[in-house]
Amino acid sequence: MKYNRALVSVSDKSGLIEFIKPLADEGTSIVSTGGTAKYLRDHGVAVVDVSEVTDFPEVMDGRVKTLHPKVHMGLLARLGHVEDQKTLDQFKVNVFDLVVGNLYPFESAKKENKSESELIEYIDIGGPSFLRAAAKSFERITVICDPNDYEAALKGSDVKMRKCLAAKVFRHTAHYDLVIAGTLDDPLTHSQFSAGGRLVSELRYGENPHQKAYWYSNSLQSHGIHQAQIIQGKQLSYNNLLDLDATISTLQLFSKPSCVAVKHLNPCGVALGEDLTEVVEKALAADPVSVFGGIIAVNGLVDEKIAVLLSKIFLECVVAPDFSQEALEVFSRKQNMRVLKWPGLMKSKDQYQLKSILGGYLVQTADNFDQEMKSDWKIIGLDPDQQMENNINMGLRVCSRLKSNAIAIVGREQTLGLGMGQVNRVDAVEQAVQRWQKFHADQKNVVLVSDAFFPFADSIELCAKAGIQWVVQPGGSVKDDEVIQKARELNINMVLTGKRHFYH
Repeated sequence: MKYNRALVSVSDKSGLIEFIKPLADEGTSIVSTGGTAKYLRDHGVAVVDVSEVTDFPEVMDGRVKTLHPKVHMGLLARLGHVEDQKTLDQFKVNVFDLVVGNLYPFESAKKENKSESELIEYIDIGGPSFLRAAAKSFERITVICDPNDYEAALKGSDVKMRKCLAAKVFRHTAHYDLVIAGTLDDPLTHSQFSAGGRLVSELRYGENPHQKAYWYSNSLQSHGIHQAQIIQGKQLSYNNLLDLDATISTLQLFSKPSCVAVKHLNPCGVALGEDLTEVVEKALAADPVSVFGGIIAVNGLVDEKIAVLLSKIFLECVVAPDFSQEALEVFSRKQNMRVLKWPGLMKSKDQYQLKSILGGYLVQTADNFDQEMKSDWKIIGLDPDQQMENNINMGLRVCSRLKSNAIAIVGREQTLGLGMGQVNRVDAVEQAVQRWQKFHADQKNVVLVSDAFFPFADSIELCAKAGIQWVVQPGGSVKDDEVIQKARELNINMVLTGKRHFYH
C-alpha cells in the first residue's frame, strides 16, 4: 500500500529509518518536526518541515509545532464529507493518510528523579493532540505510536488494522496522562481513579489452567517484581507471582537479616537474626512440612552455605538482592527452581493496594507499619524485656501478612506456630498452638500475637492451657474488660496495641 502523505514526529527513533525511507523512496511526502526532521534528513530522507505547511515557525523552544489548524484539518477532515472538502480547498490544506508519533518520555524522566520544573518539559501536548486526531480518523488514517507496528504497516493496512492501531493510540495517551496526573497529585484523593499498567508478559495460564492471565506493571509505582532478573528457571506463573508478592511484602517489614517462606499467599516460616545463614535455617525449620514447594525471600547475599540449605528441599522460587557465583552453581543442579535476583528488593514497598470487586475496585494505602508506636501500647502485667519486645514487633508484622483470622506464636525472633484464614479466632489460636507444640515444644518463652481483638475470653483460656504467658492484641472488643480480667486471673501478660491488622 502506498501512503500519499505522512506526519512524522517521534521521541523514540528506533526503527524509524527502516520504516520511513522505503515509503519516501516510493513517493510518500514526509512532513516532520524539529529533531525528527533533522534525524530523517541526516539519513537521506527528503522532509517537508511542518512550518512550511503551517506558514508559522516552531516557537517557544519547540512547545508549539503541530498545534495548528492546517495540521489538524488534514487529520480530522472526514472522507467523502462535502463541507469538509470545501474547507480543505478554501484553505489549501492537504490531508494525511499516515501519522507516526510517540511521546516525550515522561515516565522515564520520572524514574530519573528529575525536578518538577524539568519534568514539566517532558509533558507532551502536541503529540497526544495529533495522535488522537489521527486515531479519530482511523477510517482513512493509519496511525502508529509503537515502533513494533512499523513492519506490519509497511505492508499496508485495512480498516480493521487501522481501528486496532487507533485503539492502541487511545490506550497510549490515556496511560501517559495517568502517569502525569499520578505524579502531580495523590491519585487517591479525587473522584476518579485509574490503574495504569504496561504489559510485562502474557502468562501461561491463570490461577488454574483453564484461566487466561496477563502480567502488567503499575506505572504509579516506581518499583516492582518485573524489575527482578530471572537467573534460572522457567517463566513465572500467575501463582508464583502472587506468592512472590506475599513473600516480598512480608520481608520488607524487617530491617534485620531476614528470611521469609510463603505458601499459598500465607507466610509459613519467618526468622530474623544477625547471621543470615542461621536465619535461613530458622525460617526453614519454623514449619518444615509447609515450606515444601514454597517460595523463599532473603534480604541479603545468598552465598554457597545458604544455597546448600535451600537446595535440600523442593522450592518453587528463591528471590534475593544478590547471589554469589558459588550459590548459583549449587542452584544450577536444581533446574526446576526459579532463582530471581532483585537488587531493589527492599526498596519496592507498595504505597497503595488495589483489589477488584464486582463492578469496581477498592483502593487503600498499604499497611506498612510506618507509624507503629510502642508509646500507644497498653500493658497489662509485666513490661516486656528487649527480647520479648523484639518478638512482639516481629509477631505484629507477621500477623499483618497472614489471612485473617490470624495468630502468630513467636520466640527468639522465629515463627513457631501460625494460624490463619480461620472464620473464628478460637480455631486460629488452636491451629497456631498445635503447630508450635508439634515442631517447637521445647521453646517456652513465647508470645502469641493476634491480628484483631479477642471477642471472648475463651481464647485466653486456651493460651493459658497451652502454657503461653504473653499475649498481644489490639483491643477494641466490647468485652475487653472480661478478656483482660481473664488474663490477670491466669497470670498472662497482655499488650494492647490499639491497632488492628486485618488482612483479606
